[in-house]
Amino acid sequence: MDLVKRLELTPDDLLRLRFAHSPMAEVVTSALALRGDAWQYSRWRRRLGTSTDGLDVLWRVLDPRSGGIPDFLTPVPQTARPTLESELAVIAATHPDRIAAELECAGIRYDDPAALIPPLLAQIRRYFDLALADLWPRLRATADNEIAHRTTTAAFPGPHSLLADLHPRLRWDPDALHLDYLKDTPLHPWSLHGEPLYLLPTAFTGAKAWIMDSPAGRALWYPPRAVTALFAAPAPPPEPLAALLGATRAAVLTLLTTPSSTGDVAERLGLAPATASHHLTALRDAGLIVAARSGRRLNYRHTDLGERLSTGG
Repeated sequence: MDLVKRLELTPDDLLRLRFAHSPMAEVVTSALALRGDAWQYSRWRRRLGTSTDGLDVLWRVLDPRSGGIPDFLTPVPQTARPTLESELAVIAATHPDRIAAELECAGIRYDDPAALIPPLLAQIRRYFDLALADLWPRLRATADNEIAHRTTTAAFPGPHSLLADLHPRLRWDPDALHLDYLKDTPLHPWSLHGEPLYLLPTAFTGAKAWIMDSPAGRALWYPPRAVTALFAAPAPPPEPLAALLGATRAAVLTLLTTPSSTGDVAERLGLAPATASHHLTALRDAGLIVAARSGRRLNYRHTDLGERLSTGG
């Protein structure tokens, strides 16, 4: 995983931008967040407690003293919505020489890199079940909503606007994408050389956007819009909104800053599922939210009107 402070982009590069949501990007970044102290993940860390102890192979690979992460763990997605199993299959097929080289580069000593893969994959699955499975539908819904927003933005005013507000610490000009938090770091500019750049909304990236460069391609990981709502306690609705809609219905609308299912709304607000469904139907009929299917789930999200009303915009 490389640090890049200036990513040079040509007009043709903008036409080759791709969006996807990667389970392994969430696995890697969440594992680092679990062992860090970023405040936005504190409720999630407390909920997990010590349940992820004992994953010695995983922690050895994802917590090296050098701070490096082997790139073979984060394959560039070949579809917009890869599954964990599809990405683990790519990892399992990695050539042992590449595994050895990337482990060495990250400061990890392992005598038999090929023998590392089976226990590592088993522990990744175990970690995912413990740390991410319950949250996964909302992680994916948030990424889907981000991708839909960016796709609409690309249609109007145009592809150049995709990068304009991608991240508060990223700055785009007509020739390059600048990572401003690395402005004092002695790094050379970096170009795509005709390869596509994959944009991966990833909830656990924290305050930074990460560039990944691997033999399979290049990707930029960044936090999606409204990601804070995934990890925070539900915010009380604004008083004027509560006066207009009623306290409970206003709380439901405010919660949908992050796309959520009926079950999500019921769980987070302490409502009976039937009550949550009733309020969601009323908000949908009023044109404040829409429903979109994601796999087997039906997720609700704001319309433009609902977003303006809930945020006071």
